[in-house]
Amino acid sequence: MIYRDFGKTGKKISALGFGCMRLPEIKIAEMSEEEKKRRESLSWYENQRDDTWVVDEEKAIPLLKAGYDAGINYFDTAQFYCHFKSQATLGKAVKLMDREKVMIATKLPMDELNCTADFYRMLEMQLGLLDMDYIDFYHLHGLGKGSFDTRVMGNNIKKEVQKALDEGLIKHISFSFHGDIKDMPYIVETFEMFSSVLLQYNLLDRTNEDNINYLADKGIGVVVMGPIGGGRLSVPSELSGKLLGQDLSTPELALRFVLGNKNVSCALSGMGDLEMLNSNVKIASIEEPMNKDDFAKATVMMEELKKLSDLYCPGCNYCMPCPKEINIPHIFNAYTYHNVYGLSAQAKRMWDGKRGGSVSDCIDCGVCIEKCPQGIDVVRKLQEVEGVLSGL
Repeated sequence: MIYRDFGKTGKKISALGFGCMRLPEIKIAEMSEEEKKRRESLSWYENQRDDTWVVDEEKAIPLLKAGYDAGINYFDTAQFYCHFKSQATLGKAVKLMDREKVMIATKLPMDELNCTADFYRMLEMQLGLLDMDYIDFYHLHGLGKGSFDTRVMGNNIKKEVQKALDEGLIKHISFSFHGDIKDMPYIVETFEMFSSVLLQYNLLDRTNEDNINYLADKGIGVVVMGPIGGGRLSVPSELSGKLLGQDLSTPELALRFVLGNKNVSCALSGMGDLEMLNSNVKIASIEEPMNKDDFAKATVMMEELKKLSDLYCPGCNYCMPCPKEINIPHIFNAYTYHNVYGLSAQAKRMWDGKRGGSVSDCIDCGVCIEKCPQGIDVVRKLQEVEGVLSGL
């Protein structure tokens, strides 16, 4: 396992982090009576409904321990993960590890921060669920400018954060970012207490790349969520050959790309089985997952591929809203995945799961065409795209 500097924290963080959002789960109704009895020794949850999902601790705890044994030292969970049971499961798994050698991250949901006192209320509850004396990296969860101004600054929690730091209940304060990219500097410079940031970044979505460089310059550690594009890059494709002329699986290419950015401290992956864990550990153990030349080539080629498409839609959303609620950018994006990147399985999932009106609902009003800065004949192209995607 490769370890990287984690900003100015003085910590060395594993290049691969274990995201505890997708731990193996099981529905109570699917368990045999014998299995239920076996699970009583693993803190079975009393009085649950048959349709209740619980973490399958007989699989999850050994999996988390295997990650630790492979060199992972950063484990990330949150209040809502795994039907609210991720934190408790992680706490049990950490009992099998050297607590001083791992960094545990969890998150304070902004919806729970309605007054100053809520900071400590949530912190103490989460410490109890984790069964730990302290949390290494406590995140303000899902920050954007609006929630930051209203929930964080509006409730004046700086003193509460400092008190928790002084008391050793948290070692560092952090945040996960889901806002407008231009607001990152505002949040960081207004609060000035953050040690790390969790943000989205992958081969298909590089919008946070400048923010990653900015955070590195500020000495703030960067943990990336969604390095495989939320599963979009987990399917077979010819993308590696198109970008680099190499025969890499799409997930391996995606993880190598994220770790090829030297300003990324750690790539977080939600791993649900040993096969995925071992595959990711192997990549995170390569000293140089993607060299400088290949990294630059991949970034350039991704843009060039888009431009070579017969439908160059940048996803600006200027065509929206559609009077018939057709999600035009989503449909065009699905087509790009298929036509440009060869991610046909993901394109089919997007097409089958699209929300809003159907292409057949189009009334040919032409409003979208007038608004499109690319000059796309949206009405005609939607019909063409429907013919392609519906045939996948």
